[in-house]
Amino acid sequence: MTEKSVYNYRKSAEIFERALKVIPSGIYGHQGPAEGCFVPVTAFPFFSERAKGAYFWDVDGNRFIDYMCAYGPNVLGYNDDEIDEAAAKQREKGDCITTPSRVMVDFAELLVDTVASADWAFFAKNGGDATTLAIMTARAHTHRKKIVFFKGYYHGVAPWTQKIDYPGVLPEDVANSLYVPWNDYEKLAETFAQNKGEIAAIISQPYWHGNFADNILPADGFWQKVRKLCVDSGTVLIIDDVRTGFRLDVAGSDHFFGFEADLICFCKALANGYNVSALCGKDFLKNTVSGLSYTGSYWLSAVPFAAGIACIEKMKRLDLPRLLDEKGKGLLHGLVETARRRGFDLHVSGMPALFYIRIADDDVNGSPSLMLHQRWIAEMVKRGVYVTNHHNHFLNYALNADDIKTTIQVADEAFAAL
Repeated sequence: MTEKSVYNYRKSAEIFERALKVIPSGIYGHQGPAEGCFVPVTAFPFFSERAKGAYFWDVDGNRFIDYMCAYGPNVLGYNDDEIDEAAAKQREKGDCITTPSRVMVDFAELLVDTVASADWAFFAKNGGDATTLAIMTARAHTHRKKIVFFKGYYHGVAPWTQKIDYPGVLPEDVANSLYVPWNDYEKLAETFAQNKGEIAAIISQPYWHGNFADNILPADGFWQKVRKLCVDSGTVLIIDDVRTGFRLDVAGSDHFFGFEADLICFCKALANGYNVSALCGKDFLKNTVSGLSYTGSYWLSAVPFAAGIACIEKMKRLDLPRLLDEKGKGLLHGLVETARRRGFDLHVSGMPALFYIRIADDDVNGSPSLMLHQRWIAEMVKRGVYVTNHHNHFLNYALNADDIKTTIQVADEAFAAL
């Protein structure tokens, strides 16, 4: 194979200069160069032109094998023909209408039949919509205020998800937040004892997949003990499956780890990029959700529901979690071996379908400095493999064996460039 040429991003830079004049930060949020930790910024494209399958092309015509998958929504492949056809057929009938389409009921029935812990489904647009509704539901049901978080969490951008020193966040927004280290059941039980009868909910990802650190799976028996603690305490157990949902198990990541949540939040892989999220839950909470005032202008649009039905049916038919696991294991084995041959220590953590990678050679006193890792990531991106510095990565069905082979080749060239 020939060595990959290094990309340039002239048009991206020109468009970004225009964007800075009319859009805060040019590109705001986690896909922007600031919050996205693009280091150095010159190594990354800012704007895309099109996408198909496992790839996207930027405005300069550079093609990337994409391991961010739009930060998760692309689970089957960009512009999957089957999903797009289902969406187009519904669009011909109608999308955002005064009354909801019957397809909403079809979608809810499919989710209830698919997700192990689901007796009902409530639809919105973003993952944060679902997690916020979950917190409201838990508080309304229990008549309690306090929420337990595992340190290093991310559950969206609403004020209740933030820290006290974040701009625009009031002390009242987080006054009832309790923080416990991940996997520390003893500390969790102690927190419950100190706040007896006051904890409305625990909210957690199914395994710890934060940023800037190796991801951590649940300890043996951890979730089963947490499940019992919540039952004994009358506390609602919420699983944020926004990133991991359907990638580990089409029945839900709680099912994958051998327990059942009371409420479970889905978004990214739910409809292969069509904008819909869902909160699913147990029957004992359905009346509580029914009594909440919570909706949005586009939450009942029908096209994403039709896409979601097609997406779930295809994921089930493919046994997608198994395929993603196999692809991920092959990719990660190749990356680790390539790093070893080049004399680098590449740490791999999390699940193969949602992996985290980090070069550990420049750790200082047991903590990563991240500088060497950032340089390696930049060399990968400049050669057409889109990975990011400090976020877990996603796989999609369209990624093929040649893509994985190319990725490993590019990784080798990037290690050599260091």
